[in-house]
Amino acid sequence: MTEQQEHHRHPIGDSLGQEAEAFTNPEAMVEVPPAEQMSLVRRLREPKTILSIVVPVVIIAIAAVLNRQYLGELPTDIGRANLSLVLLAFLIYYVGFPLRGWRWTKLLRGAGYKVKIKDGTEILFLSWLVNCIVPAKLGDLYRAYLLKLNSPVSATKTLGTVFMERILDLIAIAVLGLLAGYWKFHGSLNDLPPTAQLIFAVGVVVVVLLIVALVVMRSFGRKVIGILPLPDKVADFYDRFEEGVFGSVGFKGLPLLGLLTCLIWITEALRLFFVIRALGFADVDLGFSGAMFVALIGSLLTAIPFTPGGIGLVESGMGLVLTGVFKASPGHALAIVLVDRAISVFSIVLLGSIAYVISSKPRAGGMEVEEVAPGTALTG
Repeated sequence: MTEQQEHHRHPIGDSLGQEAEAFTNPEAMVEVPPAEQMSLVRRLREPKTILSIVVPVVIIAIAAVLNRQYLGELPTDIGRANLSLVLLAFLIYYVGFPLRGWRWTKLLRGAGYKVKIKDGTEILFLSWLVNCIVPAKLGDLYRAYLLKLNSPVSATKTLGTVFMERILDLIAIAVLGLLAGYWKFHGSLNDLPPTAQLIFAVGVVVVVLLIVALVVMRSFGRKVIGILPLPDKVADFYDRFEEGVFGSVGFKGLPLLGLLTCLIWITEALRLFFVIRALGFADVDLGFSGAMFVALIGSLLTAIPFTPGGIGLVESGMGLVLTGVFKASPGHALAIVLVDRAISVFSIVLLGSIAYVISSKPRAGGMEVEEVAPGTALTG
């Protein structure tokens, strides 16, 4: 059966209902489930999703009670913020989404699918909504599902492009974080606080492990799959996934992908930089390099898929770095983290929910996708 036939053999309904097998079983993405099975409402009603949201919120609430001496001035501190700079932080952050959409469409072209930047950005933004409200980075699976739902593409190969996108992000976070920290602390790594030294060490390990993992996957992945007593369906799944991973990136396209990735993470750093400037605390002077260092640490923590959007983990990590490394007062660090997360998480929940309602993509509205020769389109 061809992939196009696979796409058309499944009826698409509008009702909300059963849990999506594809949310938890990537193999199911090869054959798209009915739309009602991908219901976000249904997913939000599940006990494990509710638990993943409630637990970090409770932990944050307990931490707030234990540090209530700092909460009294919090409304005043936030209320004094320069709204123009907060708006600038918001706008710069959202510039990153078209850049992300552009980068993903370049990866898709490398894998053999020409997708409009507008459509790629729209699907990507909807997937971020899912990542902000359900755990385990299920928005990445949802992105592949939406593309498959609206066009006759291989969902498995699409997952490969999303995986490579994550690899590019993690490498960029680690490398840019190391460079920002090195610049901020004037190259004297021995004089860094223990917390910062640990973060540097983790960054180096992440880069090395990712590179090794890609080399091993490229050199031995298919051989290992062939040796193991696995069903043909699993081997086929792996072949398509690997094709998406390595077909999406080539030497000719890598410079543009690298540039886009750097620009994306610069928008993340600028968001935090202007949030700090907007609040205007005298004891918090990170500069751009320091803002990038903290922002990238927060982004690295979102990769831990325990809670939606890294809730609890990111706030704690950013707060510890602001107070332990940059000597910000706990109250000021809390204000910075809350305003920054309001932009990077809660605004996505709000605007993403609106986009979900008005977008045709979750309801199989269709989109134009042109098949191209894999790999050759990276320079186009």
